[in-house]
Amino acid sequence: MGAPSQRPPNGDSVQQAALINTKGVDTHTFDAIVIGSGISGGWAAKELCGKGLKTLVLERGRNIVHVKDYDTAFKSPWYFPHRLRNSDQDKADNPIQSTVYDEATKQFFVSDKEHPYIQEKPFHWVRGYQLGGRSLTWGRQCYRLSDLDFGANQADGHGVDWPIRYKDIAPWYDYVEQFVGISGQAEGLAQLPDGQFLPPMEMNCAETQFAQRIKAHYPERVITIARVANLTQGWNGRGPCQFRNLCMRGCPFSGYFSSNAATLPAAQSTGNLTLLTDAIVIEVLYDETTRKAKGVRVMDQHTHQVTEYFARILFINASTIATAALLLGSVSRSFPQGLGNSSGQVGHNLMDHHTGTGGFGILEGFEDQYYAGRRPAGFYVPRFVNLGTDKNNRKEYVRGFGYQGIGIRMEWPELTTLEGFGPDFKEKLLKPGPWQLWMGAYGETLPYYENHIQLSKDQKDQWGLPLVKIHFEYQANEEAMREDEEAYTMEMMKAAGLTGISTYRHFDAPGSAVHEMGTVRMGNDPRTSVLNGYNQMHDVPNVFITDGSCMTSSAWQNPSLTYMALTARACDYALSELKAGRL
Repeated sequence: MGAPSQRPPNGDSVQQAALINTKGVDTHTFDAIVIGSGISGGWAAKELCGKGLKTLVLERGRNIVHVKDYDTAFKSPWYFPHRLRNSDQDKADNPIQSTVYDEATKQFFVSDKEHPYIQEKPFHWVRGYQLGGRSLTWGRQCYRLSDLDFGANQADGHGVDWPIRYKDIAPWYDYVEQFVGISGQAEGLAQLPDGQFLPPMEMNCAETQFAQRIKAHYPERVITIARVANLTQGWNGRGPCQFRNLCMRGCPFSGYFSSNAATLPAAQSTGNLTLLTDAIVIEVLYDETTRKAKGVRVMDQHTHQVTEYFARILFINASTIATAALLLGSVSRSFPQGLGNSSGQVGHNLMDHHTGTGGFGILEGFEDQYYAGRRPAGFYVPRFVNLGTDKNNRKEYVRGFGYQGIGIRMEWPELTTLEGFGPDFKEKLLKPGPWQLWMGAYGETLPYYENHIQLSKDQKDQWGLPLVKIHFEYQANEEAMREDEEAYTMEMMKAAGLTGISTYRHFDAPGSAVHEMGTVRMGNDPRTSVLNGYNQMHDVPNVFITDGSCMTSSAWQNPSLTYMALTARACDYALSELKAGRL
């Protein structure tokens, strides 16, 4: 029996047309080069092409044709050999990537064997080497940072001060949200600014009851529906979301935002895009005379043939760790420690949100309401500690955390964890169980200089490039925060009347949130930072970096929306500098 034949409507729309994939470009010189095609790289391509610049986008992975190459999008579990579960052999071969994929999504993640790296301390480096990068598999939660976040380093003395504040980026949040399409509910919170929202998804009965009970006990705490890049209505020729909750397989309906569904087609429509896949950038070329970057050296991942391409400006968007590694490997007489690294900060201040703390509980009632649905988002609890000057709200640790959660009706897989035996227990498994509610914390990690990446001096990959070495450890501030995260989980679940509460607290391996940030941070002082307030290199003015590596602190919110806004802002600035003749 073949796979189901269901197909999306408007199957020939421009959003799913094959992008230009030029294996042998007819020129080696462009106005701009963008390295990486993920969330920030896609935005750089869209903005630069839209501003009239002939732009080369370089992607180290394979080409992915939107819709056509989402091979598993419509397959049910019984079409997979292990019914979506990863085999023991697969887990052994891919110990890192297999923690985040299943049989239907494995195609969008690298092989750990083929792409090794060195963990000086445990760190999960999750990667997707294909056109669109991890924009095909991201969690889609989109939150703005506030001045609480942009001013945090200056306020408590950790890291360096951000060179921007909320007023600088707010118009660019507006700009990208109006293109991306973010569904969400305005809440009027200073620590979590509202955005340009599409209609929100709805919380189910259990989540709504939980939110109401928490509000009655703790008026300052808000439980809201997650703000996600899933379209609750058709938007800019895409979507809407079909609530299939199979997002990581690639969305044939363009119901969520990805480079392949949105920014790259927009770039292509200008006629200014040249796209080269299977292209590993091995070095940024520096001109000692002009003191600018002049281009890149690229290796074909299959043939190993090396080619050079040139441009007036470069946007490096290879992702946090890969971007830092590229800079460290781009040495010259002026920059023997790596391109733009006069500060010595490249590779340092690596961050990720810490996870692994939360809890479960049973919410009695609502037995007549069975289905939780396949909504591709849960609820969100914004930060409520260390806000303002209220001494009752201050903690021994600095910064804060938020929770993501969901309420579901327990069915037989969950019910097997409860006590029971024999025929009565089997009969119980055939009926829907009680409503269960889960909450998990995402906490801010401070920018520690000691958390860093380096290049190995003696171990190389199959392309002859040095392996990346990652050193990352959580410290006392994160440990103290996690104790509070667990305590607040128990407190809120008890206050809401949940029963059978079980909390947990352990550190997931750093990198598990897949929110790696830092390593090429922004700042005001070239002696302590790599980029200025426009994501422009202090040392090399025609190089811009707008992926997660630019982050000066991690904040507590999911960061991708900020990458997109910073990218659009940097592209606008870069064009003005080009027009002024300063690049």
